Amino acid sequence: MLKLEQLYSLVDQAVSRLEWPVEPKLLYDPLRYMMDMGGKRLRPRLCLVSYNLFKDDIGEHILTPALALEVFHNFTLIHDDIMDNADIRRGVPTVYRKWNDNIAILSGDTMCLWAFKMIGQAPKETLAKALDLFTKTTIEVCEGQQLDMDFETRNDVSLKEYIQMIGLKTSVLLACSSAMGAVIAGADDKACKALYDFGYKLGIAFQIQDDWLDSFGDEKTFGKKIGGDILNNKKTWLLIKCQELAREKGKDCLLRLGNLLEMNQSQGQKKIEAVKAFYQEFDIDSLARKTINSYYAEAMMSLRECGLDLDQVRQMETIASSLLGRNR
Repeated sequence: MLKLEQLYSLVDQAVSRLEWPVEPKLLYDPLRYMMDMGGKRLRPRLCLVSYNLFKDDIGEHILTPALALEVFHNFTLIHDDIMDNADIRRGVPTVYRKWNDNIAILSGDTMCLWAFKMIGQAPKETLAKALDLFTKTTIEVCEGQQLDMDFETRNDVSLKEYIQMIGLKTSVLLACSSAMGAVIAGADDKACKALYDFGYKLGIAFQIQDDWLDSFGDEKTFGKKIGGDILNNKKTWLLIKCQELAREKGKDCLLRLGNLLEMNQSQGQKKIEAVKAFYQEFDIDSLARKTINSYYAEAMMSLRECGLDLDQVRQMETIASSLLGRNR
């Protein structure tokens, strides 16, 4: 079993070797731009680490499918930024802001198709299972995005519904990444499911943390403007939990929160500060962090069902901790 640093280096090297067509420029330049933004490349790392739990023969048969997960992830970010009216991604202008909506949509679509092509490089003996897992995941991500947009016009979204939505929009891709390596390695169904569950719970924790960072993170390290979710009245774990607590306290309290949310976006920073003050009043900051830690603990518990030895569990625990100890 290789060290994490070695596996991460293999992923970085594989990314640097990726080649895209030159023409049409306005189709492939935005794609390169998005891939060059960087990021932690968690999804291909998870895939490669889970493969290495069962096999040591690291080659293109696993590296290319692993990179497919990163390409697909970046495709979703291009489209998400359009739907969220986001100006900044990883500290630089989003693709649709640098070019325009139509170019961003088409370039993103191309990334999605390239991802399927890359998954197709999995070994023949495990290709069917890998492709089935990936296809199921891509559909679920789209379902989650639609639910996210549906929630924008609703004021009665429950935490249960929200967890279902982020499970589809965010968690299933991390779960797929965690299981994909094991699938391609030919691991048994029990191990693949345990690794899938690990990635899924980790994904829930990750998304709630992302919600938390949008309100309480540092803009310089977060890579996005703080308070974007508040300005757009996005249904986040923080907002939904706050609404539930305000409802328990009474109509006057719920009405006060509602009035804050109705503040015009032109009031910008004033609205952000007012809603954050309401969050602090209900200790949403602390409650969110406790919930993140709870899902993290559940993720780690799933690993006990894999039949992994202590060193293997520590490998997965390290990558999970690096994700939730992140600054961006």
